[in-house]
Amino acid sequence: MIRVLIVDDQALMRAGFRALLDAEDGIEVVAEAADGRQGLEQARRHVPDVALVDVQMPVMTGIEATRHIAADPLLADVHVVILTNYGLDEYVFDALRAGAAGFLLKDTEPAELLHAVRVAARGDALLSPAVTRRLIGEFVARPPDRSTARGMENLTRREREVTALAARGLTNEEIAAHMVISPFTAKTHISRAMNKLGARDRAQLVVFAYESGLVEPRDPLR
Repeated sequence: MIRVLIVDDQALMRAGFRALLDAEDGIEVVAEAADGRQGLEQARRHVPDVALVDVQMPVMTGIEATRHIAADPLLADVHVVILTNYGLDEYVFDALRAGAAGFLLKDTEPAELLHAVRVAARGDALLSPAVTRRLIGEFVARPPDRSTARGMENLTRREREVTALAARGLTNEEIAAHMVISPFTAKTHISRAMNKLGARDRAQLVVFAYESGLVEPRDPLR
């Protein structure tokens, strides 16, 4: 059973998400919250598998709540999915840096929401290749971060290569085909890179790859 927390200041939005999720086999909404602070409290109380968190809320924003959840060792298995009306904006990028597993538009199709909850609960990347490329093109064209760049030096050549491919939006299967290795080996390299860099999940690994200068925005796949 996938346990979900819904954090949104709009009661109608919470009710809609709850109705959709509770109607699905294998998914249960364990709590709701109307602002980031309540969301953090409910996350600590219920330790859900997935927290659907709105970006802009009173008292505490979704980004602040995400940052607190990501920093709490007791909530290490809580995967935050950011909800936004605005598509790819600076709020979303900040949320990914704070530790969110990915994001969804509030007007997303029901099937896509259900799929996203399951993907996030597994701890897999919620950023699809198309979404990753849009994120690259619009939000990471900025100078490399020196501290993150130093962390990249700890990666092996293979780990740097799979990290770069993940940052360009490739799945484990696509990385495996590109490097002529098995999907399991690709996943292992990704996991080791995440551990060395302290990345909470694959989405954060992608952000690190661009911030460090390992890959450049719009850098072609070779």
